[in-house]
Amino acid sequence: MSSHPIPVDIRLHHKSRVLEVRFDDDAVFELPCEYLRVFSPSGEVRARRGNDSILVSGKKAVAIDDVKLIGQYAVKLFFDDGHNSGLYDWRYLYELGTKQEQYWQTYLKRLEDAGASR
Repeated sequence: MSSHPIPVDIRLHHKSRVLEVRFDDDAVFELPCEYLRVFSPSGEVRARRGNDSILVSGKKAVAIDDVKLIGQYAVKLFFDDGHNSGLYDWRYLYELGTKQEQYWQTYLKRLEDAGASR
């Protein structure tokens, strides 16, 4: 068994723009496309040093066009704004699910502080 939960089902709901991820520990997360886009693990979004990340704004209406499985450890998401450089490994997807409310509120505060919009 893996040392961390792994997905047993991943479903993209195009109409609601949500990626539903069900893990082997029975956790189920509904992750909005906008949330996944602004928290992309790509180098474009994450700063090269520390835990700081680049503030991504204007993605309220972003959607995911495609989801590709990468081996047995990650998915690659293809967003309709052309972004597709981040690999969402199982640990990171689980973290995004378990900390969704905390991360989202921090993101909204950063947007407000920067005078930016979703």
